[in-house]
Amino acid sequence: PSAVSRLYKMGVEPFLIAYAINLVVAQRLIRKLCPDCKEIDTDPDPILLEQLGFTEEEIATTTFYRPGSNRGCPTCQGNGYKGRRAICETLYFTREIRHLIVEAGEKIDEDALRAQAIADGMLTLQDSARELVKMGDTSVDEMMRVTATE
Repeated sequence: PSAVSRLYKMGVEPFLIAYAINLVVAQRLIRKLCPDCKEIDTDPDPILLEQLGFTEEEIATTTFYRPGSNRGCPTCQGNGYKGRRAICETLYFTREIRHLIVEAGEKIDEDALRAQAIADGMLTLQDSARELVKMGDTSVDEMMRVTATE
């Protein structure tokens, strides 16, 4: 949604934004836990996890991991992470999104765009990161670090 308001602030007419663009992709790189030394987080904070969008069922059934404490790990040189992976969110310009843009008037309402996009099925950066946490590919701390600005 912020890309739309940036274009608007640059002076691009709302109807051009709405009808010349089909989608906008935002992406971030998130570090992957080292597969050789990652450790199970035996005491994840359920309140924090709920605030991050995990359901009670996901909290109960997911094995959460954290970076390993093996400072001598040859795979990650002891930092607990090895490699990165992209997380992304894709804003498709549905009819409703296009109408919100054209009818914006003086200012694009990013919150309204985001709410409509989520209602239309958009997965946010936080949703993408949450899936990687559930798969054991990254940690909750890394998810928070990368998606803190959402």
